[in-house]
Amino acid sequence: MSHLNSILRMCIGYKLPIYLLFVTLIGLSAQYAPNWASLDTRPLPNWYDEGKIGIFVVWGLYAVPALQNEWFWEMWHDQHNEEIVKYMQDNYKPDFTYQDFAAEFTADLFDPEDWADIFNASGAK
Repeated sequence: MSHLNSILRMCIGYKLPIYLLFVTLIGLSAQYAPNWASLDTRPLPNWYDEGKIGIFVVWGLYAVPALQNEWFWEMWHDQHNEEIVKYMQDNYKPDFTYQDFAAEFTADLFDPEDWADIFNASGAK
């Protein structure tokens, strides 16, 4: 027990001034309330404000019908989105499933060099 007490005294003795300085500096830094108005007052770093954001591509079975977005299955199957339901009724057999799009997902027209040129020309990093 005395060994633990001596370690504790040593840590407090040497580190207490550093801890107090740290706590003081934290207290002097900008404080934000948990709301958008407060958070919107924080400055943006130059690298973020002046830079271009990269391009993120998500490509999947939903590209086959090319209707709506990557939430196609959810919107069709779970939400019964009227536009998607009508499209599917007009263009596919009644027992067609989302997984059935896989046979048509061939990427025949995919040209990665063309995409790379477009992304590079946009200035994306």
